[in-house]
Amino acid sequence: MKFLKKLLKFLVIFFGLLIAILYITDTDYLLKAVRTIYLKGHTTAYLEDYKHFDNQEIEASNNPQPWPNHIDYNSAKETDRLAKANKDWGTIAYVIIKNDSIWFENYYDGFNEDSKSNSFSMAKSYVSGLMGKAIMEGHIKSLDQPVCDFLPAFCDGKAAKMTVGDLSSMASGTNWDEAYYSPLSITTRAYFDDDLAKVMNGLKVVNQPGQAFKYASGDTQMLAMIIEKATGKKLYDYFEESFWKPLGSENETLWQVDSDDHDLVKAYCCIASNAKDFARFGKLYKDHGKWNGKQILDSAFVAKSVKPRFPESPEYGYGWWLKNHLGKDFFMMRGHLGQYVFVQPEDNVIIIRLGHQKSPDNLNAKTFTDDISLYIEEGYKMLEE
Repeated sequence: MKFLKKLLKFLVIFFGLLIAILYITDTDYLLKAVRTIYLKGHTTAYLEDYKHFDNQEIEASNNPQPWPNHIDYNSAKETDRLAKANKDWGTIAYVIIKNDSIWFENYYDGFNEDSKSNSFSMAKSYVSGLMGKAIMEGHIKSLDQPVCDFLPAFCDGKAAKMTVGDLSSMASGTNWDEAYYSPLSITTRAYFDDDLAKVMNGLKVVNQPGQAFKYASGDTQMLAMIIEKATGKKLYDYFEESFWKPLGSENETLWQVDSDDHDLVKAYCCIASNAKDFARFGKLYKDHGKWNGKQILDSAFVAKSVKPRFPESPEYGYGWWLKNHLGKDFFMMRGHLGQYVFVQPEDNVIIIRLGHQKSPDNLNAKTFTDDISLYIEEGYKMLEE
């Protein structure tokens, strides 16, 4: 009994000191990481982790517009290769939209067409679109407007040359470290910290902005802060009125915020929705910014967004990933663990895949993991049957 009392006393003192050290070293965000991710058996963010964070609700459209079913709806079967991939990599939704109609859809692992799951970085496409909307409405002058006009922390040295367009195209030149699995990276801190603005304002611009593509979630987060300053609206409200409701979304959605106190969305990630509502944004860009005959987003901005900014980095435009495959040009929304909306405008095809993981190839050595090619290839094989 004495031993147990001593052990208990030791553990109380140990954990008390550990927590004190975390607060002293400004790494107390790790407490939330342990509580929401690691103690639940995960090593990184996962599809339904939004349930354990603060969220702002975005209402469904007042005029919901369900996707019609194609005349050949679900007449095709998944190829053997696709079925195996969906099983092995934990797909929860695989949907093919042809000519703006649902041609094929299937859901797995207890999920259905209305189930919410984390968008992860697919949210970056929305934020870039919101920047385009703010330019269209005159809140932001152009892609060339300096970040300094909105964020005073970026007015000195190289930072003074950084533009809003640099943020959308991932060319800020900051020291952001895109490391998902390191508990001490700024990416991890941003995911769990309760004051995102403080984290962002601590970034340093170490390379000349506007010169080269370097994927950095912090760029999108800074862009969100600029859009809020420019419009005078919370990003989730601006998103609701600009895109979510006008595009006829059938379900309400959630966007994670850093905390109830600071109420800043995790703009680089974390919209909880479903495959068919995510697909609406792909259709908007496929149709040059027009929805039901109304110009929601400037067509010139849309065209610029889905072309490479830098010739040496043909994989990225402004908020969208770009890939030539099967002799066709695709643009895509893309998120952690394999969340995808693939768009092929000429064929009028949109393919959506949501799931628990990507293919396990060397993730750091490839711009595009092998699963991306597979989901496109097998979808087209089904369409050609």
